[in-house]
Amino acid sequence: MRWSKTHSLLAVAGWCLTATCDDDLQAQKSFLSPDGFPDIAAMREMPDLDELLPKLSDTARVYYPGTDDFKAASARWSANPKPRVNAVVVPGTEEDVAETVRFANSLDIPFLAYGGAHGTLSTLSNMDWGIAIQLSQLSSVEIAADGKTATIGGGTLMKTVQDILWDAGKQTVTGACECVSYVGPALGGGHGWLQGHHGLASDQFESLNVVLADGTLTTVSPESNYLWWAMRGAGHNFGIVTSVTSKIHPLTHPDWALETFMFAGDKIEDLYTLANEHLLQYGNQPADLVSFSFWMHVPAVDPVNPVLAFSIMQEGVTTVSSTYTSPFHALSPLAVDIKSGTYRDIASWFHINADSPVCLKNTGLAGLRFPLYLERHNVTAQRALYTAFADGTRGEDNPFHDSVFIFEGYSFLGVKGRESGDSSAFAYREGNNMLVSPNVQYTVTTPERDEQAREFGERLRDIMWQGSGRRKKRVYVNYAYGDEGVEELYGDEEWRGERLRGLKRRYDPRGRFNYYAPILTE
Repeated sequence: MRWSKTHSLLAVAGWCLTATCDDDLQAQKSFLSPDGFPDIAAMREMPDLDELLPKLSDTARVYYPGTDDFKAASARWSANPKPRVNAVVVPGTEEDVAETVRFANSLDIPFLAYGGAHGTLSTLSNMDWGIAIQLSQLSSVEIAADGKTATIGGGTLMKTVQDILWDAGKQTVTGACECVSYVGPALGGGHGWLQGHHGLASDQFESLNVVLADGTLTTVSPESNYLWWAMRGAGHNFGIVTSVTSKIHPLTHPDWALETFMFAGDKIEDLYTLANEHLLQYGNQPADLVSFSFWMHVPAVDPVNPVLAFSIMQEGVTTVSSTYTSPFHALSPLAVDIKSGTYRDIASWFHINADSPVCLKNTGLAGLRFPLYLERHNVTAQRALYTAFADGTRGEDNPFHDSVFIFEGYSFLGVKGRESGDSSAFAYREGNNMLVSPNVQYTVTTPERDEQAREFGERLRDIMWQGSGRRKKRVYVNYAYGDEGVEELYGDEEWRGERLRGLKRRYDPRGRFNYYAPILTE
């Protein structure tokens, strides 16, 4: 998540966690030396798209470098990594996606599909030429007559899903940030505020319409396809989801409350001991409770070291219960901020609503993440981690000064109870009660700076991992940096890797979907 120095103290503390005619198309085709577009893509000669255009629907669009439409359609949240493409196809229908994939295959052109364009995996940079398939026109939410499911278009953003369901008195498990797509995070599992009740976003899936690597448009469901297991946790490797039918739930508790505490770094041990005992509760954090904490520089409070912002949020109340907050008040926080409202207010509380600065793209900033699942806070390691983070970000002239360390504490009761551990490709249902990640934020300037950012993030993650006592890192694929192995992303049980590799060989033998946390690279 990107941060703005213009945010107030407690606002910053409160993050949680983004008909053209054929003549016009011909006029845009000066794309072999486009102004302002990455040189490597410009240098790759790509076949003409004239044969594709008649096969697309009237609402489809094709954009080329050198145009404002191309710039907008290819914009990304993070400046690193940066996929490079020679054209953007914006499908108007599901069949347009299939036609584009078949066309690309016929000429051996790489392609990359995306919705919100918030992915930051380093493997995305392997896309150095080809066609982008931007899914923004596949935006829709259709609620079934029985009110139990909704069919959601593959490019629909979180805010659209939340708003339409809310107006119908419904909810489903969605992520926190309003400008991120619904489908993208769900393919990697999908954490959300309501997971304590209903499980992950991918646990809500009933079926998916998917364009496979060969351009076939098929329906993946429990009854019809071997990919059902893989699409829920490793779905980025197997196809382009053009729509998904998901379970939805009655809106029974619209009210939410938030209390955020600000502490200096000397409270590390006391703060996270309390978090372990009163909130995480060895994996039994109540379903209606979410706890998040953030480390960041707020010079007005501490001009030298990062401060600690600790947020407790509760569903179904107008004030967070003192049962949860009283122990933290006893630590004498520097400041306390209290908010109340409805589910729809949460994103604005944390400044991740669709109109917030953090949803801007093409800013020149990078936000690289190095996540790890933990069972609980290791208080000793937490001190070492804080020291390393402070040392690596200290000073306003430090390129990583605006980095943020984020500790996401969702309830896992619904995640553990909704599905068995082997029911999907998402491996981390048990014993992984905290999702922790440094967000190394900086202005992209040189490859050397990018490497410094990687080394810093990896160093922080290694401290967490060593403190966990685990043999292997357990990594959330949606936050991954990109150099993690299959066992770290998808589970270290041998059968998981074997099953995923077998499915990959069967459904994507040419590695067409190898740009996001690939299972096979050869």
